[in-house]
Amino acid sequence: MSLWPGFLVQPPTKGSTLKTLKKLTGLRRLFAVGAVVLAAVSLQPLSAQAAPQPVVGGTRAAQGEFPFMVRLSMGCGGALYAKNIVLTAAHCVSGSGNNTSITATAGVVDLQSSSATKVKSTKVLQAPGYNGKGKDWALIKLAAPINQPTLNIATSTAYNNGNFTVAGWGAAREGGAQQRYLLKATVPFVDDATCQDAYGSDLVPGDEICAGFEQGGVDTCQGDSGGPMFRKDNAGAYVQIGIVSWGEGCARAGYPGVYSEVSTFAAAIAQAASTL
Repeated sequence: MSLWPGFLVQPPTKGSTLKTLKKLTGLRRLFAVGAVVLAAVSLQPLSAQAAPQPVVGGTRAAQGEFPFMVRLSMGCGGALYAKNIVLTAAHCVSGSGNNTSITATAGVVDLQSSSATKVKSTKVLQAPGYNGKGKDWALIKLAAPINQPTLNIATSTAYNNGNFTVAGWGAAREGGAQQRYLLKATVPFVDDATCQDAYGSDLVPGDEICAGFEQGGVDTCQGDSGGPMFRKDNAGAYVQIGIVSWGEGCARAGYPGVYSEVSTFAAAIAQAASTL
């Protein structure tokens, strides 16, 4: 179930390859994260595109609405933790160390815009101890700062409730192509007990937070992995609550999206960022 803010996803049969892949590797958003950000126009450089489905509960984001959003060249999303550091999912990267192979695109909702800022990576720091289950966060250091606002991360569970915003350039349906334009959607908090009813021991409640509608229909999907789930704090500023991580298919009824719980790792993220 990949995160894909606001698009209708046609769910495959149960026991699909996506589920098997998730159980084997812990990935959910890299190959199932795109439904949140389905675009009416496909992004040609990203392989053959399938016709997008109608948006359900989601809309195209306005230019500048979420200036902290970043698209990563391996097919994931992310958010600016600092001007020169992107926070994404651990499953989007292969490990820690020097890495100049990743390109971060920012400053636009249209990935084909000539005004996009593109910056190469220099280093990657994957969450220590990441093994495909929980701890799904990573930091990417950029060769130059991106002149866009950053996204604060939650340092407590105070805002781990209510409705959240998800956004991304992921697929419009399970197995679908990733998209050209950034889309957004709203998904409600799902408590741990309800989420465990769906996922059982696959869920790591201390590391993960769930969101989605019981009836499905709105979710993130393949290509949305690593992107932020966020909401406004009491001061009206956006704060990141989760990182798109995994799920059963995309927007399936009874299967909410699973996100890395940022507040759990806030101290570790800050410490790791200070070493980059």
